Amino acid sequence: MKKLLLFSAFAFSTLLWSCMTDHNVPSAVSYKLDDTKSVAEWKGYLRTGYFNEGAISVKSEQLIVNEGKVTGGSFTIPVSSIVNFNLPTDSIKHLLVHHLQSPDFFNMAIHPNLTYDITSVTPYSGTEGVAGANYQVQGNLTMLGKTNPVSFPAKIDLNNNQMTVDATLKVDRTKWGITYAADPALPADSQIQPNIDIHLKLVGSKQ
Repeated sequence: MKKLLLFSAFAFSTLLWSCMTDHNVPSAVSYKLDDTKSVAEWKGYLRTGYFNEGAISVKSEQLIVNEGKVTGGSFTIPVSSIVNFNLPTDSIKHLLVHHLQSPDFFNMAIHPNLTYDITSVTPYSGTEGVAGANYQVQGNLTMLGKTNPVSFPAKIDLNNNQMTVDATLKVDRTKWGITYAADPALPADSQIQPNIDIHLKLVGSKQ
């Protein structure tokens, strides 16, 4: 009887360990963004409605996917990659970009990157954001050494080890201390609105 009990205990332990180490059990995997295709398109406005627009690269090697869903990770936005789309000549574009990289705005010399750390991704069935948005992303955005929460609905698709993310959001730059030309007492053609429109377009693949 003792031998039978010992054998049963051993068999149960073996079965339990086998289940715990079964390679068919889903586990978290990392996705890496293609930084030649992943961008945050931006648009900033004067109070008159005039705007400048452009893009900035988005990089990540650690977007975490578990059981077919994004569950965490982070991405980096290098200030050196900012470009302008709408100004008429390259020299004027360079002037604007240089100003955006200066201490008046993103202060690239001291803070070369913006970072976004994902804290949760939950199902979304609302109507805000891009068409087909299926997840609400919550996280923390760090600029100029300051961190504030930023959340937005996003359309996230995972197919054949490929990931695409499409999302729109607004970021109030003054919350991070970027207050250049934000004073509402300025003339309308000199006052830059606090909110920046962001359109995230991310493309990645399983590592």
